[in-house]
Amino acid sequence: MTQTLSQDWKKELTDQKATYAFEEGGAKMKNILGGKGANLSEMTSLGFPVPPGFVVTTEVCNVYSALGKMPDGLGDEVLQRTEELAKKMDKKFGSSDSPLLLSVRSGARISMPGMMDTVLNLGLNDEAVKGLAKESGDERFAYDAYRRFIQMFSDVVMGLPKHEFEHLIADKKKEVGVVFDKDLTAEHLKALVDDFKDKFRKEAGREFPTDAKEQLLLAVEAVFKSWNNPRAMVYREKERIPHDLGTAVNVQAMVFGNMGDGSGTGVAFTRDYNTGEKKPVGDFLINAQGEDVVAGIRTPQPLQEMENVFPELWKELQDISTKLENHYTDMQDMEFTVEKGKLFMLQTRTGKRTAQSAVKIAVDMVEEGLIDEKTAVMRIAPEQLDKLLHPYIPEDVKKKADSEGKLLAKGTNASPGAATGIVVFEANDAVHKAHEGHQVILVRPETTPDDAHGMAVAKGILTSTGGPSSHAALVARGWGIPCIVGCEALKIDLAKKKVTVGDVTFGEGDKITIDGGTGEVLLGELELHEPTDLSPETKTILGWADQYRKLGVYANADTPTDAQRARNFGAEGIGLCRTEHMFMEKDRLPIVQEMIMIASAAESGHRELTKLEDSLKGVNKESRQHRDTSEQIAKLKAKVEKPWNKYNDLLGKLLPIQRGDFSGILEAMKGQWVIIRLLDPPLHEFLPAFGDLLVDVTRLKTLQGVDSGAYDKALSEIKARRGDDATLEQLEELLEKVESMKESNPMLGQRFCRLGIVFPEIYKMQVRAIMEAASELQKKGIDAKPEIMIPGIGSVEEMKLCRAQAEAVIAEVEKEQGLKVEHKIGTMIELPRATTVAGELSQVADFFSFGTNDLTQTTYGYSRDDAAGTFMPVYLEKEVLKRDPFQVVDRKGVGRLMKMAVTEGRESNEGLEVGICGEHGGEPESVDFCHSLGLNYVSCSPFRVPIARLAAAHAAINQA
Repeated sequence: MTQTLSQDWKKELTDQKATYAFEEGGAKMKNILGGKGANLSEMTSLGFPVPPGFVVTTEVCNVYSALGKMPDGLGDEVLQRTEELAKKMDKKFGSSDSPLLLSVRSGARISMPGMMDTVLNLGLNDEAVKGLAKESGDERFAYDAYRRFIQMFSDVVMGLPKHEFEHLIADKKKEVGVVFDKDLTAEHLKALVDDFKDKFRKEAGREFPTDAKEQLLLAVEAVFKSWNNPRAMVYREKERIPHDLGTAVNVQAMVFGNMGDGSGTGVAFTRDYNTGEKKPVGDFLINAQGEDVVAGIRTPQPLQEMENVFPELWKELQDISTKLENHYTDMQDMEFTVEKGKLFMLQTRTGKRTAQSAVKIAVDMVEEGLIDEKTAVMRIAPEQLDKLLHPYIPEDVKKKADSEGKLLAKGTNASPGAATGIVVFEANDAVHKAHEGHQVILVRPETTPDDAHGMAVAKGILTSTGGPSSHAALVARGWGIPCIVGCEALKIDLAKKKVTVGDVTFGEGDKITIDGGTGEVLLGELELHEPTDLSPETKTILGWADQYRKLGVYANADTPTDAQRARNFGAEGIGLCRTEHMFMEKDRLPIVQEMIMIASAAESGHRELTKLEDSLKGVNKESRQHRDTSEQIAKLKAKVEKPWNKYNDLLGKLLPIQRGDFSGILEAMKGQWVIIRLLDPPLHEFLPAFGDLLVDVTRLKTLQGVDSGAYDKALSEIKARRGDDATLEQLEELLEKVESMKESNPMLGQRFCRLGIVFPEIYKMQVRAIMEAASELQKKGIDAKPEIMIPGIGSVEEMKLCRAQAEAVIAEVEKEQGLKVEHKIGTMIELPRATTVAGELSQVADFFSFGTNDLTQTTYGYSRDDAAGTFMPVYLEKEVLKRDPFQVVDRKGVGRLMKMAVTEGRESNEGLEVGICGEHGGEPESVDFCHSLGLNYVSCSPFRVPIARLAAAHAAINQA
């Protein structure tokens, strides 16, 4: 679509139709009718009690967005459809005689609950309201509907401040001495209607529109506009919904749930959205409109209460629910209204549910014969599994908190998981604090769609009103955010930013903890634990997924504990064991630091000594050259022998420690491959920060010889931080060393395989530790399978040199141990040059593993450590980049390099094993790309292993 659309805009539409009556549509037309319109059409065709209506298609919304105005002729067609609707209902639109009132609702192809706009009771004016009063026999009901319409129209269509109208309601209640809206009489509401119209006139600069046709066309346009409102944009970004789908507009005859105690409204789910249990759940309100439930402004009763109030209608609703679930073969979320004892269905859609519920429902529906295993696998979005691994509050921690009086209140458990953070009351404040690095809990009386941006960054959501079908609950469940609603014990003062619960008060910035699984609110920051295993239903789903996937799934793990956790989650090997993390442990860091201090002198002196010794080969021992060189060797030996011996002594101390590290991981993964990356980061990362050292040295030098007491106290404090060996002399030496090792660009400096080439003894020690650990385990009957990964290779010469060094050590260990251990030697592909010479590299490498974090960094020239906090947010906002390439593999650039490496690598080495070990390995879109490349495996953090397993199955099924 372009902004040059002609008068023939309908030619761009499917079947050249802009509108469809419900009788003309069906569930398969979701792309053009939107989810709501398609399902209303489907329910109509199934014979369920649906108020008649019609749909303006999503394609027309896109035409509107392209033109920036209503397309020519659309208004006439909408009004013609409305006249046909009036005839079906035997009513008149805009008339005082049996007036037809309409609801005008959005309806996108993919459900976006509450993010776009709705107008109810449309068609009311000063004459029509009298007709409604006469027809209903309830003047109060008619004027309540009128004031609701003016308020909603003013907000949605004209963009007037909603709270101004709320203030008028509060003022009226105060004036007449009542507390609740329901206690306002018809006369009070008539006066309120006049007040509303006066407010509209002042704010909008015009009279409130009384022409029903004008009202309708303005409302349709407002719904189109709402497709691109800020909250809808935020929601689509969060849910990765394309921005060009557009929304349909559903125009439907109104039915009223607020016509007295014989009427009501509700939301019903065919199964429990939290647990997946096969039982109806939802909300129900007597004498209310649907918006009262969904908006969360009234706390509803449980759905089952309807059975007591309307027993026959309850049976009818259950019959419809069962039929709809069987028809759609999925859990349904239905909106209904009871008008004077008659049930009407206003919506059905696939119900949003927690990850736990989604998994159970999928498994149960397979057992019930509703769906097959493949469908069940595809029903679960890989991202949902991340939400199954929510933090929780251990029972002992919760009991202790309760005994200390920290359990403040209990509300409705709307979305599971525990969260702790500082309290914020406004969505904008949530975004601000989250960007500062705080974990936030958004606390509100209720949330509205305008709070979406704050909800998106919150760790938890807590409201004092609303039920499980309220906006807060629906969005939180969809986004996997722990949430409690309807916690009425909370007295929230938004003006003062304070909450009172009994005799306890807390406010903005205070820490609270919520348990969305139990509904408990606790004061303070409680300890949270991560789950260590999967539910039986999740294991069943993943077992089915494993039957379809082609990709192996490995884990990144640096400790036996992480390895065991990964194995529990279904990892088939370790794709990345980072040895540098082991060097940071307290029991070996001092050894590492001391080793680094003399590494350069020892290695460079040894290299020079070796070079001189090699130069004597073939030289006549009686010659002057031999005599002079021998003298040089003797002098150099005397100079380098001490640092060389000390260097090797320190490496000797690290050897058994590293051997123990590798032994634990290899044993935990017995029978499965473990890829161990040799030391990768610059050595200065293991030394203290230059700035911190400079402060300590300056402090001691300033006090030295001036104030011995202060000097001793300062040194004592430094020793407490740096160890008992710390002295001014030692710190000065360390400072000098750190300064000498500073690099202008350390990420491209002396790191990767360059460490192993410049400091070969370090790599030799690590290879020895790996192979000795594997040999010892093999002797115990444990099948240890190590793969040695050389990081950051950029040329075949580097690979040959590093491999030769490793193979020499391996041969020594095999001879010493008296057995051979199956192993592989490969490299991490993280430099663009490596991808261009992959055909050469694969001839001397058993495997490639894409380090996509560094490969992305070196391809784009972006610093992975700085991008997120500097330009990346701006790039994403301005759509310079559609996605952060450090989160999702960039298929066009980085992906093209990967494809070239795979293709050329396997042309030279048919059996080349290729995987990925950056965090992209657990991101579903990236996993899909890895499948398309024909990789052998993906590797990710242990907690993302289930996600990768499911994503790999989705990729295999989708690409079959």
